[in-house]
Amino acid sequence: MPAMRLQIGCGKFPRPGWINTDNKLRPGVDCVADLRGDLPFADGTFDCAAAIHVLPHIPLEGLAPALARIRRVLKQGGVLRLALPDLDKAIDAYRRGDAAYFAIPDAQWKSLGAKLVAQIVWHNDLRTPFTYDLAAEALAKAGYASIARCGFRETRSRFPEIVELDNRERESFFVEAAR
Repeated sequence: MPAMRLQIGCGKFPRPGWINTDNKLRPGVDCVADLRGDLPFADGTFDCAAAIHVLPHIPLEGLAPALARIRRVLKQGGVLRLALPDLDKAIDAYRRGDAAYFAIPDAQWKSLGAKLVAQIVWHNDLRTPFTYDLAAEALAKAGYASIARCGFRETRSRFPEIVELDNRERESFFVEAAR
């Protein structure tokens, strides 16, 4: 039997073989759900879940509760994979003077400092910037175990397909945790 897979915050990129959720009804979205509220699935429904650049939209104080909501719908031993914008990479690029690292065109912001800030807050759309230690601490607070940093398209889990949704390698880090 194939694994039950949940994509949280699919946006305009739903994937076949996954239950695709987003906070807006769009083509390919199977379920409208927002991590700031409960997920409309029974406890222990999914083998694995992935949230790619979703958590930065949640305020810092809401991270552990949102992660606990995902944990609730995972089966015992189920795995959550996160892709998060890497604040450390952005700061390193700023310190190196590497304007090309930032996905902010000069027409919007020219100075390196402005590019750094615009990318961190993504034009005021993101609420929480991430470092690996913040992600690991929030996952631990939400009750996850076996928290590990992973490479782009590399998994430590028994679900090789969990990396299918990885994107934005240059600016991201990836972490997995088990229920």
